[in-house]
Amino acid sequence: MELASDQQRRIGRGGMIDNPDQAARLLARLQAVLPLPARVTPELAATIKTKNTATEIPSTCSITWISYAGDEGGIMCRLDFAREIETATFASITHLRFDARLPVARDIAAYQKHRVKRLRWQP
Repeated sequence: MELASDQQRRIGRGGMIDNPDQAARLLARLQAVLPLPARVTPELAATIKTKNTATEIPSTCSITWISYAGDEGGIMCRLDFAREIETATFASITHLRFDARLPVARDIAAYQKHRVKRLRWQP
């Protein structure tokens, strides 16, 4: 009989990153309030900028579409910027920031915190 490693015990449920029930509930709530305003993190803006060198990346965007990309990808969002960007832009919800006054802000923050914490434990 093999004992589970410390990391496996901390992650629990066979190493899943997301809580499936929490992700499903949040996805349903987000779909009900689309489009949703968001702010782009500096790291995400830098990544987008490398792919669209001729375009200045605004700090705000609107989420127009969401989907669950499984445990590895989490909740993915299609970002719509006020200015045209050459290609469609998709990002994980963990790379976005939200106004705390939004009705779903607390749920988003809880999901982000849980996901980032679990990702840190990944090998």
